[in-house]
Amino acid sequence: MDTLRYAYQHPLFQSADFELLFAAHKKMTVPKGSYLLKKGQVANDYYILEDGLVRTYLYDYEGNEITTSFAGTQEVVIEVASIFQRIPTQEYIQCITDCQLWKISYTDFQELFHKIPAMREWGRAWMAFELYLSKKRATEMITESAKNRYLKLMEEKPQVLQQAPLKYIASYLGITDTSLSRIRKEI
Repeated sequence: MDTLRYAYQHPLFQSADFELLFAAHKKMTVPKGSYLLKKGQVANDYYILEDGLVRTYLYDYEGNEITTSFAGTQEVVIEVASIFQRIPTQEYIQCITDCQLWKISYTDFQELFHKIPAMREWGRAWMAFELYLSKKRATEMITESAKNRYLKLMEEKPQVLQQAPLKYIASYLGITDTSLSRIRKEI
């Protein structure tokens, strides 16, 4: 439950809120290589990662696999557009290690969202922070060198460098495997 308490940090949550919130989550173990979501599906759940590493990826117009994000321990694993807009996703969400996850359904989330005022405030704060991170990443892909993007990844998400295959890291950074190897040798 520590993972859930960490993920749902907000000063307005009361003990009774946490009881309802925690009861709505189901713990699950998902083996390496398994998919939580595939292109064309509508997301009906989101997850809090207790242990492991998950990546989100899609295919570009030339058919190249592009890693768009990683989620590590104590992070939310979600495809926001699909779950909240109720539309089929363009992305794949895959466990790249064995994972321990807490799953909550869209229906249960909606019920809690209307039942617990703190849940709405948490949701707003979480979404605003995720928008900030998305804008920051988009800006850094344009304004920062590949080496600096790698150094930031090393600082902000060391779990990715420890557990993700290099080809996924290179794709996430927008560089080739060869460029990533050169950067790693320089550091």
